[in-house]
Amino acid sequence: MKAGDIMTRSVITIDADSTVAEAAKRMLEHRISGMPVVDGQGRVIGVISEGDLLRRAETGTETQGKGGGSWWLGLVASASSQADAFTKQHGRTVRDVMSANVISVDEDAALNEVVELMESRRIKRVPVTRDHQVVGIISRANLMRMLTTLEPGTAAPSADDKTIRERVLKAYADQPWAPDFGENVVVKDGVVHLWGAVRTESQRQALVVGARTIPGVRDVVDHIDVVDPVAEGFVGW
Repeated sequence: MKAGDIMTRSVITIDADSTVAEAAKRMLEHRISGMPVVDGQGRVIGVISEGDLLRRAETGTETQGKGGGSWWLGLVASASSQADAFTKQHGRTVRDVMSANVISVDEDAALNEVVELMESRRIKRVPVTRDHQVVGIISRANLMRMLTTLEPGTAAPSADDKTIRERVLKAYADQPWAPDFGENVVVKDGVVHLWGAVRTESQRQALVVGARTIPGVRDVVDHIDVVDPVAEGFVGW
């Protein structure tokens, strides 16, 4: 199995000159914990995540003084690292707070290679690139969703399963009511598994019906949650 087999193709990105508030809002709107930062040509230049926004001056959670409020850390923290921390906690743009050391893979990278990379670098998501441009992203959620459809000893999705998944995603892409459902569609042995959350019961039913109409689909397993954005406090839905 390769990176291109399970990656989310519809990638939520942001540019480096957007504000920190805009980045936070976009992550909340799409219910994601991080996203690639791209330039005008669509090339990945960084990654921003919830972790980059935990300590902020606006919320009073920034570290205080030399060493970030810890006397022993102050003994070993260099002036450069302290300055970097100050910029990250007070900067107003994505460029100020993003991680510029981007770890990415190409579409043909073996899935085992991706997992080892995520473990060794302690990262939760890996952009997938082609000619330096982002074409997908793999998160831990992608791996977990794939795991739920595989029994021990079973083979990876067949070419037919990949074709069915592409057909399902295309059918949703043509519908204005359908959410971005890229990483939430997994196909195994002709059975379509639908994950994620929608705002209304009507959307949930339409997604299930839409998948059932795709040629080659044997069955549809519905794991979708219907979430009231107001009750749940998701600002920007």
